[in-house]
Amino acid sequence: MQSLSRGATGSAVAEVRGMLAAIGLLDNTTADVGDVFDAATELAVRHFQQRRGISVDGRVGPETYAALTSAHWRLGDRVLAHESGQMLTGDDVTQLQTQLIEMGFALPRADGIFGPFTAEALRRFQREYGLVVDGICGPRTLRALRQLDRRVVGGRPQLLRDLMAVADSGPSLLGKRIVLDAGHGGEDPGVTADGATEAELVWDLASRVEGRFSALGVQTWSTRGPKSGASDEQRAQLANDVGADLVLSLHIDGCASPRANGIAAYYYGAGESTSTIGERLAELTQRELVARTGMGDNRVHGKTWALLRLTRMPTVRVELGYLTSADDRAKLENPQYRDLMAEGLLVAVQRLYLPLADDPPTGVMRIPAGPALRV
Repeated sequence: MQSLSRGATGSAVAEVRGMLAAIGLLDNTTADVGDVFDAATELAVRHFQQRRGISVDGRVGPETYAALTSAHWRLGDRVLAHESGQMLTGDDVTQLQTQLIEMGFALPRADGIFGPFTAEALRRFQREYGLVVDGICGPRTLRALRQLDRRVVGGRPQLLRDLMAVADSGPSLLGKRIVLDAGHGGEDPGVTADGATEAELVWDLASRVEGRFSALGVQTWSTRGPKSGASDEQRAQLANDVGADLVLSLHIDGCASPRANGIAAYYYGAGESTSTIGERLAELTQRELVARTGMGDNRVHGKTWALLRLTRMPTVRVELGYLTSADDRAKLENPQYRDLMAEGLLVAVQRLYLPLADDPPTGVMRIPAGPALRV
C-alpha cells in the first residue's frame, strides 16, 4: 500500500481513522475530517506505533497498516487454524497463545502468528481436556478455554521455563547453533556517511564474530553473502529452517543530526508479549559493547520488527552506533574497535549460558579461542 501521512485524504485515510477509532485511540465523530489525515490522526498513529513496538514516525506504511488490521481481532471473532500457505495473524491469536502459555503449554512466545507451534500447543490442550484433537480453535475449544479462564495472571509465566531451558543446555558453547545476520547488503548499502557504508562494516564485523564462534565449536550461518542481500522474511526463514538457538542481527544507525550517537539493542517485545531470553541477551549485549567501546548507552528496547517477530528463537538486533556521528564513525571504521565489538558479542552469548553465580563483572570477561576455553 502507499504510505499515508499528515495531509493525505481519501478512502484509505478514512479506513485508518476507523481502525484507530475502533481501538479507542481517535475520536472519529467529526464528519468534516473523516477522510483527512490531520494532526489528531498522526498523534493517534504515533501512540499506536509506540504501544505496538513499531518505529514511531506517525506514518501508516505496510507494517503499521498490518498491525492496525491485526489489532481489531478478538478471540472468538473467527475460527483459528494453521494454514501453511498464509498463516493467520491478529490479536486474537495473541490472546490464544497467551492463555495457552499461562496454562503451561509450551510455546516460544505469544507473537500473534498461528503457526505450527501454536497448532501443536492447542492440540495438546484439546487432548488433555477431552476435545476433538484437530488444532482448530472453533466454538467448542473456545468454550473450554473460557471455562478455564480463571487462572493466576500477571508476572511473566514463560520466564522461568525459558531460563530453565537455557540452563539445561549447559554453559559450553560447543555445538550451539547461531545465525549471524549482517544487515542490508546487495543493492541496499544501508546507512552511508563520508565514504563508509553500513553493509560493508557489519559484514566485516559478522566475519570477525563468526571466526571467534567457529574456534569454539559453535555452528554458524550467515543470512547473506559479502555482496548479496535478503529480505527480513528470508533471513527469518533461514534461522527457522536451521533450528538456530540464537540470532544476532548487526546494524549501524544514522540520523539527520550529527549529534546522535551510541549503541542500542532490540528484542521482540510489545506489551505483555516478550521474548524473555531475547530481552536477557539484549541486556547482556548492550552492557558488554558499551563497557568495551565506551560508546553511548541507548539501552535496550522491545520491538516487533519482522526479523524479531518471525524468528522462533531469541533474536537480538544491535545498532552498533551512528555512522552519521563523527566519533562513532571513527570507532566503527577502526578494525581494533570491531575486534572489541566481536569479543563483546561473543562474551554476551557466553554469559547468557553461564549460571548467575559464575557471572563476572561486565566488561572484564575474556574468552580465549580454541581448546583453552574452560566453562
